[in-house]
Amino acid sequence: MDLLHTLFYFAIAIGVLVSIHEFGHFIVARKVGVKVLRFSIGFGKVLWSYQKSPNTTEYVLSAIPLGGYVKMVDEREDEVNEADLPYAFNRKSVWARIAIVAAGPIFNLILAIALFWSVLVIGEAGIKPILGSVEASTLAATAGFSEGDEIISVNDKLTPTWTAAMSSIFSGALEGEESIKVAVKTLDDQQIVRFLAVPASDAQNPDVLYARLGFKPWSPKLKPIIGKVLPDSSALFAGLRSGDLIISANGVIMDDWLQWVDTVKISPNIAITLIIERDGVQLPLMITPKEVIVEQKAVGKIGASVLVPEALIKFVSIEYALSPVEAVPVALEMTWSYATTTLKMMGKMFVGSASVENLSGPISIAQYAGQSASMGLVHFIKFMALVSVSLGVLNLLPVPVLDGGHLLFFVLEAIRGRPVSEKIQGFFQKIGMTMLLSLMSLAMFLDVQRIFH
Repeated sequence: MDLLHTLFYFAIAIGVLVSIHEFGHFIVARKVGVKVLRFSIGFGKVLWSYQKSPNTTEYVLSAIPLGGYVKMVDEREDEVNEADLPYAFNRKSVWARIAIVAAGPIFNLILAIALFWSVLVIGEAGIKPILGSVEASTLAATAGFSEGDEIISVNDKLTPTWTAAMSSIFSGALEGEESIKVAVKTLDDQQIVRFLAVPASDAQNPDVLYARLGFKPWSPKLKPIIGKVLPDSSALFAGLRSGDLIISANGVIMDDWLQWVDTVKISPNIAITLIIERDGVQLPLMITPKEVIVEQKAVGKIGASVLVPEALIKFVSIEYALSPVEAVPVALEMTWSYATTTLKMMGKMFVGSASVENLSGPISIAQYAGQSASMGLVHFIKFMALVSVSLGVLNLLPVPVLDGGHLLFFVLEAIRGRPVSEKIQGFFQKIGMTMLLSLMSLAMFLDVQRIFH
């Protein structure tokens, strides 16, 4: 994927999420009478700033886009003019300070609700959750699933698309449910409920879990008919056209498209003798697949796709949308579900019952931003909603330096009737900073590891 494309959409996603987070702090601070000196998106060198007058808020864009901050009048940080003392953060009631600090993550969760609502109202296209062949010894086989089963709901939650079905099953597994209720419609149009048992050990890593589940989308046998031919491809140079039927390759009859794909894969830079049928006439052709490295292995590619019948596309495709009113409770439920799943996964990683490989750093998030944007607006909006949930939940954790850490100190102050000493706060701030830097370093390491593997 193009690097500039990835960076562009990563900047948009982070810019929006950080702006909303900091705007939450900013607007509530203003509402409770705290003077805001600077509203910054990003850290480091200032690239752009605007300030209407010396006595108003300065709005800033800085060079490092991975965050932002709201600088308020506060006697603990700087010397404050006597005229500004009534507007100092530290002089406000503990409940006002709690409201200011909590507003950032809460605004992220509100944004997630709004984004999920948008996705539901706009609607999204997907493929129906129809199962392909179920391999023996997988969890799906053990539960009695068969090829052709269409998943209707998971734990009584409707799952109109493959993505929705897999997401609900994964959520149930990550939440530690011993038995996941899956309603399916069989090939003979019967509705049956099956129960999927997921061992706790399998729920630690999503990749391992997916392999153990054994769910694969239904893939019909397609004739080896050429669909789209890409420019500057082996298919184009060989003279293949849309609609050509591949009869044989190196004397072997081609029964379906996957057989042809396998033949191409094992022939990088090796000429293949073809017999094709075009307009009812059989013709000989010679094609040499280009060598492409996939997962450190050389495979052949010709740059052509299969022709999929229109009737088949309509059969497996589905468009799912809700009215603006119907979408509200569903968006709330989605945000709650993702938030609780995120918390449970963090808890499992903390106690060692889930793999730390589930962590994603800025490189992975940037890649997801680019990939989701290339799939369309709805996918990009959903990506931002998911990250916004994670950002909101992460910042509410009671870890010093995060918003949740400050909230913990303020709650203790409300209970005790006096603030926690600055010495104790400073000590825990150092611990929190160490924890955060360690977590960020681990996430970056895992990101780099994923790139090289």
